[in-house]
Amino acid sequence: MQTQLEKNFLNDFEKNQNIVHKICRIYTSNQDEHNDLFQEITIQIWKNYSKFRGESKFSTWMYRVSLNTAISLYRKSSRRIKTQDFSDVSFKIKSVDYDDTKDVQLKTLYNGIRELNDIDKALIFLYLEDKPYKEIAETLGITEVNARVKMNRTKEKLKKILNP
Repeated sequence: MQTQLEKNFLNDFEKNQNIVHKICRIYTSNQDEHNDLFQEITIQIWKNYSKFRGESKFSTWMYRVSLNTAISLYRKSSRRIKTQDFSDVSFKIKSVDYDDTKDVQLKTLYNGIRELNDIDKALIFLYLEDKPYKEIAETLGITEVNARVKMNRTKEKLKKILNP
């Protein structure tokens, strides 16, 4: 039988799970790695869910946990993602299939983003999600001014990568 905490988690997670899929797409290069990272991020979000205090939107908190997990795993394993056992989680999450076949321009953009460093990837990702600079700054733990400056520099780096 599910507790109220589990029910709330499932509801919040299922409404926002595309956040995790998008982060996985940026930090992985194939479907197996995507699935492993998705699983690991889901576990980390569940482990920390009881600590979510509601001081920000759930999606903002979810971005932060997801990005921190992806960056940590990416740095530790240099693209080989190790995951924890998912079998001890007693509930089932309805997974929405994520269409990984986008047009050539989108693939080119993602390939360019993959060449950026971890923080620049996170900045571009949040920017592409139309997040305001205030929320980007809050998610990454930097000032709003710093987020704007970093974003301008990151856009320039991405332009040079995409148009050498």
